[in-house]
Amino acid sequence: MAKGRRTDFVPRASAPAGGMGINSNTLQRIQQMQDDMKRTQEELEHEIINVTAAGGAITIAVSGQQRIQSIKLDPALVDPNDIGMLEDTLVAAVNEAIVASQAHSAKRLEAVTGGVNIPGFM
Repeated sequence: MAKGRRTDFVPRASAPAGGMGINSNTLQRIQQMQDDMKRTQEELEHEIINVTAAGGAITIAVSGQQRIQSIKLDPALVDPNDIGMLEDTLVAAVNEAIVASQAHSAKRLEAVTGGVNIPGFM
């Protein structure tokens, strides 16, 4: 045995700088938050947000996970001589629906996280 070495030494996990470790209560809260976030994300898949655009001429149903479910058009909006206008209007309406869905999802997830920004979750 080398001089000055202890044979009975067992290293312990060190706490991060500042002496603050994660206790079991904190780990339980983190696990509960993860479970709640997963459940909320699954619920968002089935929540539908209805958005009207173009003065009510377009109605888009989008899920809380930004999946378009349906698009309804007022027949007066369809002009076979101006398909470009219809296409532009649809793009704007779909983008508006996605923004509304993202805002809805963010609000739901914020209720779970208490406003803590967690990477990978919206």
